[in-house]
Amino acid sequence: MAKRRLDQLDVAGKRVLVRVDFNVPIDQGIEGISLYDQRLRATLPTIKYLIEQGSKIVLCSHLGRPNGEVVEELRLAPVGDRLAFLLERPVNSLPEITGSVVAEAIAAMSPGDVVLLENLRFHPGEEKNDGVFACELADSVDCFVMDAFAVTHRAHASTDGITKFLPSAMGLLVQREVEEMGKALESPEKPLAALMGGAKVSDKILLLDNLLEDLDHLFIGGGMCVTFLNAMGYLTGDSRIEEDRLEFAREIMRRAEAANIEVHLPEYVVIANEFAADPGETDVMHVGDVPDGWYIMDIAPSSAQDFADALSKCKTIIWNGPMGVFEMPRFSAGTRTVAESIAKLVGVTSVVGGGSTAEAIEELGLMDKMTHVSTGGGASLEFLEGKELPGIAALPDV
Repeated sequence: MAKRRLDQLDVAGKRVLVRVDFNVPIDQGIEGISLYDQRLRATLPTIKYLIEQGSKIVLCSHLGRPNGEVVEELRLAPVGDRLAFLLERPVNSLPEITGSVVAEAIAAMSPGDVVLLENLRFHPGEEKNDGVFACELADSVDCFVMDAFAVTHRAHASTDGITKFLPSAMGLLVQREVEEMGKALESPEKPLAALMGGAKVSDKILLLDNLLEDLDHLFIGGGMCVTFLNAMGYLTGDSRIEEDRLEFAREIMRRAEAANIEVHLPEYVVIANEFAADPGETDVMHVGDVPDGWYIMDIAPSSAQDFADALSKCKTIIWNGPMGVFEMPRFSAGTRTVAESIAKLVGVTSVVGGGSTAEAIEELGLMDKMTHVSTGGGASLEFLEGKELPGIAALPDV
């Protein structure tokens, strides 16, 4: 069922509460915020639309895991400063979430003004989806816009409970996420490929279950490929194997063969004698020759190129998970090769799941070369698994 969009909500001149996701790496200081501000940039279209409508814009977000207590290092004011730079207009960061300070600040707003409430998770009612807290959030505003896709899989006061008290709609960011990923799931141009990576098979079980029968190609890299290679009888050194997922991996291979789906696993891998950013020794080895005491850290350059060549024949690519231990620079080459090859493809829809994959794409400077890079890690995974997301389900149908 289609959900109410921003252009279907009366926001002209209204006080609009907007749930955004400004959960950025504040521990790295101002420089960290500026380097990883995709989530701020992604919500600019919604904020600018509301400014054009003469709305009074009240932003709310969580930051980190303060567990219902005030943590000075997790205040949102530095994030508000970065947003003001991006918007090229002032952002009034408030030291409270609700109460008289907030009510007075909102009452003093002029059309087009922007305020940012304090970290939602400083209040224990946020993650508990407490109705009283949700009502307090709604008290000084006229309507609500959900523009934080990354937390739509959470039923919290600011994602679910708030919709019971205010006319609500999805923002432009959430609308784009739903439309782009929905299109890749429901009506993809063929051939359709899923490029799976990341640390664990268990994280991708439901995703593989939901996508498999519709695929033409399945690519498996990252830590995931260790369990798949082991399931096929290859020795994988001291790399972590998910023993309880070996049979699932074999079942995926059987189902893929029965459905005529081409499965791509790396033939060669980069290995190291320590699971560390700067190990004593590294080598490139055939997957059948990985010795004891060594760890698979990345897909090898030749296998990355094999993946790139096969991906070039596809028309829709759904990507979730890096090809190696990308956060360690020595083992980022496989992800880089695959990402750069996808970025060069013309006439191809590329949908990148959030989390570590989005961070890798952002670090590589390829955000604008992909059709869609999700702002949500867990949310994008659950969406692609076919699950209902509470933060979207709570919005009114149209």
